[in-house]
Amino acid sequence: MTIKYLRDLDLKNKRVLIREDLNVPQDDQGNITSDARIIAALPTIQYALQHGAAVILMSHLGRPEEGKFDAKYSLTPIAQRLSELLGQEVPVISLEEATAPTLPRPAHKGGKEDPVPSLPCVPSGAQVGRLGWGKVILLENVRFNKGENNDDDALAKKLASLCDIFVMDAFATAHRAQASTHGVAKFAPIAVAGPLLQTELEAISKVLKNPAHPLIAIVGGSKVSSKLTVLKNLLPVVDQLIVGGGIANTFIAAAGYAVGRSLYEADLVPEAKMLIIEAQKLGAAIPIPSDVVVAKSFAVDAVAEIKQVNAVAPDDIILDIGPQTAIYYRSLLHNAGTILWNGPVGVFEFPAFAEGTRMLTEAIADSRAFTVAGGGDTLAAIDKYGVADKISYISTGGGAFLELLEGKKLPGVIILDK
Repeated sequence: MTIKYLRDLDLKNKRVLIREDLNVPQDDQGNITSDARIIAALPTIQYALQHGAAVILMSHLGRPEEGKFDAKYSLTPIAQRLSELLGQEVPVISLEEATAPTLPRPAHKGGKEDPVPSLPCVPSGAQVGRLGWGKVILLENVRFNKGENNDDDALAKKLASLCDIFVMDAFATAHRAQASTHGVAKFAPIAVAGPLLQTELEAISKVLKNPAHPLIAIVGGSKVSSKLTVLKNLLPVVDQLIVGGGIANTFIAAAGYAVGRSLYEADLVPEAKMLIIEAQKLGAAIPIPSDVVVAKSFAVDAVAEIKQVNAVAPDDIILDIGPQTAIYYRSLLHNAGTILWNGPVGVFEFPAFAEGTRMLTEAIADSRAFTVAGGGDTLAAIDKYGVADKISYISTGGGAFLELLEGKKLPGVIILDK
């Protein structure tokens, strides 16, 4: 791809519109409970400011009804936190206010008249006057704009009219073709990738296209059906494909073992068998657990019992890999050159069934390999065991991360290439 990047451009006296992912969690009172995504966006914003740009930010928050303002989903709390972090007031304005008739822009430092058309006048109630160089405004939730979800060209043109440069920096939304992620790039004078998006693409490309071997992928989850495309896409590039959770149960059944009352997909057992055979043909392997941790019920207080995989009873539920299996997987990870991790190997939320995921998490952290981790449950395990600083790259992309692993093209990335 021939994507341009923010750092390749001269930003002085430019209006830079940045699509960030500021979709932060909040409590019932609207207080931000984690500002990690805001913190992650800061370097991009500060870089543009330091290089003489005027910055317009946009993001979504939650799932409001499109086209309608809902105070519950307003970006006002995000603007307040940005104001604290940036040391300047960051007003929130609607797209209607932002695209209102403009006033001449004030002279730039040095007294010379600014030749670039001005941004719209921010209403006096915002008490900030016009946007100037080194200043930031935040557009209200993009999902309040009718046409956002269906990538409406008219809306995209409105957004593009605000800027000289559009920066796509929200990897987590890059798999959606929407006006603020895809359409705006079609009409902006220049469209580039921001540092966050650039880092995501480079990290995943390093794993899938130029990995140090052995490459070991860990794919966990409840259903093979939800990760089937990922498994198929990874097989040609991995040396070992470790499966966990309900996915592992389906592969255990495919290997000819009973799984009792465990969560698995009987209709995908033939598919799992084919994947095991295909891995062998490619010189790779999908190891099957030799022992498992079972219980009679799926409950936090259920009594755990370690059993060999060939001894699972009809009323057993497999909830974790056993210690022998965990030790074997740890040895594989110790010798890895690259590790890709998406999903835990057991029900780690329950203490009695967390040991397998804990051992693998710590093995990944201790490995000398280049490690990339992504997915909600994966991030929860990283946080639980305190190893974030020992993972080479942690993706917060969610669905976009999975789609890249599936080999899909992301609309918010492809449009930058075009």
